[in-house]
Amino acid sequence: MIEVEGLTVSYGAGRRTVLALEEVSLTVAEGELVAIVGPSGCGKSTLLFAMDGLIRPTQGVVRIGGKEVRGIRRDVALILQDAGLLPWKTVLANAELGLRIQGRRGDVREVLAQLGLAGFEHRYPGELSEGMRRRVGIARALALHPKVFLMDEPMANLDSITRQRIQNLILELWQRLHFTGVLVTHDVEEAVFLGQRIFVFSPRPGRVVEVIDNPGVGTSDYRDSDQFLARVHHLRKALVGSAT
Repeated sequence: MIEVEGLTVSYGAGRRTVLALEEVSLTVAEGELVAIVGPSGCGKSTLLFAMDGLIRPTQGVVRIGGKEVRGIRRDVALILQDAGLLPWKTVLANAELGLRIQGRRGDVREVLAQLGLAGFEHRYPGELSEGMRRRVGIARALALHPKVFLMDEPMANLDSITRQRIQNLILELWQRLHFTGVLVTHDVEEAVFLGQRIFVFSPRPGRVVEVIDNPGVGTSDYRDSDQFLARVHHLRKALVGSAT
């Protein structure tokens, strides 16, 4: 479904050139949910932006469904860390924003209801809890009916209970909608809870240094299993090793 081949991305020019990613190659199967982890500044978000068509690679190629990504696609949705809500627009207007940008029509009220936001359609982001704002961001992505979800730390800076609820929500949506998902996160336990495979990146320039299979993903009680704890331990060791 997603193919990344020899992806290199650099910013700037001359002596100010910053190499963000170097020769990154990976694949994500259709319907697979993977996690990407690595040190801050290693190019994880840059990889998502390349997958979404927001930036052009310096070298290499990204393909989705066998077609090279050359710009924003209608079947791909990007969820940002802060949900990217416009504070002057209501919940309903924010949830409709992706559709309007693409020149499409659709009723997002059912999606809002599915995410527990019924009755809040005419509230503004400043009137919502942080967890509710993140759900509005997810609703905006779901309204596009995408085949691919790209998630850039959607649970960052949430309290532990709210973070777990959003994690469970993403797991339930993935199981119900069968989308292909790529999750960028700094949280080791979150990566193990949601990633069927976990790609470990090196410090900048980012490279894939290890891929960890994680077949236990799929149930909310996976967190309590010995297998989960073993994978968390393995991933922590891999991250320490990647930084040396």
